[in-house]
Amino acid sequence: MLLDVLRADEKVGEWLKGLESGGVSGAAVDLPAAELPEVVLPEGDDLPDVLLDLAVPFEDVNDLVALRGALAADEEATLLLERCVRGLVRDMGEVGKGLRLQQFPRESGPLGRYFHVFVLAAALPYVRAYHRERGIPDDISRRTLADLGRGLVLHRQRYGAGGLSAPGWFSLHFHGELFHLGRLQFQRARPGGWERAALAAAGLELGPGDPCLDLHIADFRGPLTPEACDRSLSLAKEFFARHFPEECYAAAGCHSWLLDPQLKRYLPADSNIVRFQERFRIAYGDRGPEDELPVRFVFGDPDLPVEALPRRTSLERVVGDHLRAGGHWYCGHGWFEW
Repeated sequence: MLLDVLRADEKVGEWLKGLESGGVSGAAVDLPAAELPEVVLPEGDDLPDVLLDLAVPFEDVNDLVALRGALAADEEATLLLERCVRGLVRDMGEVGKGLRLQQFPRESGPLGRYFHVFVLAAALPYVRAYHRERGIPDDISRRTLADLGRGLVLHRQRYGAGGLSAPGWFSLHFHGELFHLGRLQFQRARPGGWERAALAAAGLELGPGDPCLDLHIADFRGPLTPEACDRSLSLAKEFFARHFPEECYAAAGCHSWLLDPQLKRYLPADSNIVRFQERFRIAYGDRGPEDELPVRFVFGDPDLPVEALPRRTSLERVVGDHLRAGGHWYCGHGWFEW
């Protein structure tokens, strides 16, 4: 059974204990049964339609439909699904309060690799209802949640098998905390300690609970051109003022290897990446090298050996040659006044 494999994994096992005891955010064990959100997982012909609306690739749909029966036959897995859905949809839209889904080990088999797709499909009616309550247009809601398909593409690209990469990331989409607006994604967030210090030094005082926006750069969305970014920022200014008027944003931040200042040593001044960097005040964080980040996002697999990295594009040559020369890449942290 699925739960036997999950409990044997140290990290996932601890997460399960917290979920069962209510120690994981959103576990909702303190609510009376009558007040728990109803969990309904689509079945029959409804399931493929829901999956396709979420941009699940065609090659994954049949596998998920076939696994629907295996999930229903596993009582413990069904109970886990219910706990995950209720944790995810509880306090819908409240920043930082939703359950963050945990990546299951590959040894958990197809059901474990696909499990969180079922969780997100069952949570879909709740997040769509939240979007409607906020007056969020259907096209923005649809594009935001359809980002799920990207996680399945990345999993197959890296492992050669069906599954969902980074389910904790997609928790943000399905908890009303992140929205896709043009080229960029915008996450409703709260500033961390270093961010508050950097903003205070620039004359912007933000407390721990004050809102800010985090920008994310999605894969498979075309070039990161200045024009596309300008349009995305314009859309975001209008979107958050209209749909979250109670949240006054003073700053927007971004945490990405694309903000590593070393890139300016290799790329022309008019490149999209350099021009994106110039939107921000940038500093390194307090963590060490994070070479796996550019390797994951440029080549699709953070475990690729450095000596084997391809040199097909200018960016591949920059990332790989820098590592082969003994250099390291870092996650840059940047912000600008909103």
